[in-house]
Amino acid sequence: MNYQNITVAGSGVLGSQIAYQSAFKGFNVTVYDINDDALKNAQERITKLKPLYQHDLGATQEEVDAAYARLSFNSDLADAVANADLVIEAIPEVVKIKTEFYTNLGKVAPAKTIFATNSSTLLPSQFAEATGRSEKFLALHFANTIWVNNTAEIMKHPGTDMKVFDEVVEFARAIGMVPLPLYKEQPGYILNSLLVPFLDAAEMLLVKEVADPETIDKTWMIGTGAPLGPFAILDVVGINTAHNIVEAKAAATGDENMKKLANLLKTEYIDKGKLGRATGEGFYQYPNPSFAKPDFLKG
Repeated sequence: MNYQNITVAGSGVLGSQIAYQSAFKGFNVTVYDINDDALKNAQERITKLKPLYQHDLGATQEEVDAAYARLSFNSDLADAVANADLVIEAIPEVVKIKTEFYTNLGKVAPAKTIFATNSSTLLPSQFAEATGRSEKFLALHFANTIWVNNTAEIMKHPGTDMKVFDEVVEFARAIGMVPLPLYKEQPGYILNSLLVPFLDAAEMLLVKEVADPETIDKTWMIGTGAPLGPFAILDVVGINTAHNIVEAKAAATGDENMKKLANLLKTEYIDKGKLGRATGEGFYQYPNPSFAKPDFLKG
């Protein structure tokens, strides 16, 4: 792997994290977004990562400043990818927007450039043709707070060159991730293929009034030794996201329990501002949730 210059397209929460983590590990990184306002927001967002790296990783002031110095910001796509060895796309999860982006990217990126999508819900094969270089295209999916939750799911589509796949696995390792290779396309990758049915099962226990969130979490934590139960995890994911997923399933299947659950999440949580950890309350109250108290698992 001879990657030196990385372009991250899309400077939202995860795009900013990917860019800064790559720079922190020594790569030259260009952050691309559609206008200067978006890039200004990205600069502010990335600056706020510095103290987190110092607190969580023990990084020095010199290290976090040096990482930031390896970043540049550009709203001109052709300029942003002119020297790119790898472009990591982290733009909105909308098929039309991604298709247009890849069509334009394929026209201006050097022939050497590898393209990777960070999409969590869409498959690379949906955009492979639009890239104009399907053999150099695959998925590279990160978890939020990537400097701590350092997983990178690398997923090929049927047309991905295995040499490219292996190079991106190596790149993931080079930026401090634990590479998790997927050799076939799978909606939800590995993590969400395991997590979503688990969370669904917990939510069904709640909506059927079998047990309350604390009891369900307590059962899982005692029975498996896990540090968090499903409802504590949902607070991390965010109640809005959980509601959107449930609402989509209710619409697709007509399942009455899913409809009831969607209504419960909206009326009892979203409408009351209980959106999870981000707002200080969801299924639990933060910063001192009951599941973190020493006696939570003691009956």
